[in-house]
Amino acid sequence: MTVTEVKGFGRQKGHTEIYRGSEYTVDFLPKVKVEVVLGTTWSTKRSRAVVGAAKTGKIGDGKVFVLPVEHAIRIRTEEIGEKAV
Repeated sequence: MTVTEVKGFGRQKGHTEIYRGSEYTVDFLPKVKVEVVLGTTWSTKRSRAVVGAAKTGKIGDGKVFVLPVEHAIRIRTEEIGEKAV
């Protein structure tokens, strides 16, 4: 699992702020990106758990993307496949 603080925008479209008397648009808003790699037997159950935990019903809840990982290698031990995850 990797958690990264990122900036972006979706439907919120940013907002305007005033700094030292000048108005400017803040297009990118702070967000959190979570990346998790799971074996195929876990992906549906775990993605539903993430949606259930993150959902507030408001704009900005985010999205879950489920992508196939074709191959994984743990560099230190050279393990391959699910053993590497």
